[in-house]
Amino acid sequence: MSPAPIAHASNAKSRIGAILRATSGNFLEQFDFFLFGFYASAIGNAFFPSGSETASLLNTFGVFWLGALMRPVGAIVLGAYIDQIGRRQGLIITLSIMAIGTIIIAFCPGYATIGIAAPAIVLFGRLLQGFSAGVEVGGVSVYLSEIATPGNRGFYTSFQSSSQQVAIFVAALIGYFLSEALPAEMVAAWGWRIPFFLGCLIVPLIFFLRRTLDETPEFLVMKNHPTAREVFASTLANWRIVILGMMIAMLTTTTFYFVTVYTPTFGRHVLQLSTQNTLLVTLLVAVTNFMWNPIGGAISDRIGRKPVLLTIAGLALVTAYPALSWLVTDPSFGKMLIVEMMFSFYFGTYSGAMLGALVEIVPKHIRTTCFSLAFALAAALFGTFTPLASTWLIDRTDDKASPGFWLMFAALLGIIAALTIYPGNTKRVAKAVATRAA
Repeated sequence: MSPAPIAHASNAKSRIGAILRATSGNFLEQFDFFLFGFYASAIGNAFFPSGSETASLLNTFGVFWLGALMRPVGAIVLGAYIDQIGRRQGLIITLSIMAIGTIIIAFCPGYATIGIAAPAIVLFGRLLQGFSAGVEVGGVSVYLSEIATPGNRGFYTSFQSSSQQVAIFVAALIGYFLSEALPAEMVAAWGWRIPFFLGCLIVPLIFFLRRTLDETPEFLVMKNHPTAREVFASTLANWRIVILGMMIAMLTTTTFYFVTVYTPTFGRHVLQLSTQNTLLVTLLVAVTNFMWNPIGGAISDRIGRKPVLLTIAGLALVTAYPALSWLVTDPSFGKMLIVEMMFSFYFGTYSGAMLGALVEIVPKHIRTTCFSLAFALAAALFGTFTPLASTWLIDRTDDKASPGFWLMFAALLGIIAALTIYPGNTKRVAKAVATRAA
């Protein structure tokens, strides 16, 4: 074998290793987020007991959402740190904070044991998780974009989202075997903690992987790294880009939290399907999410971000409510699987293109902060609000398909944002955006 192919193979192996190490923290984040949503009923009974199951669920999803409101704070504070100090060190800090929040929730005694202190402690754990998650997505996406080979930025950044699907798959698999091994009453009483404990056990491995990361060449060659004050001032000056970035990320976050965090609750408590069926659907959704993300990223690298974003958002706008209406009319495992596969296609393909677009439209010197803030706002105000919004809509309207309106709203804003960011000729604008981001 000639030296060139050997070097190429070695370089490819190195990049794959960097992708795995960078995205490892995403695994812990989404592993815990999914478990919080899947065991929302049990968590509600343990920490937020109420005479009404709906009220208990609303309290649980409310804490889930309140934790997410810390995302924009984390995006600004930790994002400025990463833009100033470096990608590698910043990703280690975010993992540390995320791990502390996970451990707090896993080991917190229930309301019956310590009273009002229990929900307060859980809320604190969620606030820590939200704070670190605010920059985790942005930090990893920026890292992947800066190690990407020319013309493949969308493909590389898509693995940020794909890595989260691995966490969903593993968490759902654990939940499936747990529901098979233990009676439902035992899972509700204490068995739900087992997956959280397992998440704590993998923390040391993820720390090891993150510590072996190299700094990105693009960051190392930057002559000037902005101070925190300069990052804050520049981010404020680019507020329009941040708002557009939030709008373009909304469809990603709302569909993701619908098909992962909310789907198990939707399947069991709204459609009255079995735990095993809803978990199986979630498992399959995680697999297809993993596949569609890099496909969407790669397609957008070839034909441009705008056509992918507009096509998927348009489809979501016209099909979200009709699809859910068809599902709730006569719920079954097969119908739920079909609808969830459709939403999985929307999420994965759109997300693969969106991540590349978001990296490209934000200013290079404050890339992590602007990206993270835009995505954090989308996740905090809309994405993680999806379980709460869906539960509230169904309760208020008595229409089990009403969460479709929430998804349609996100799709509409995504269309508006894409048309604003990419006006006129797609290829010409895409080239200009790529040049500005380089």
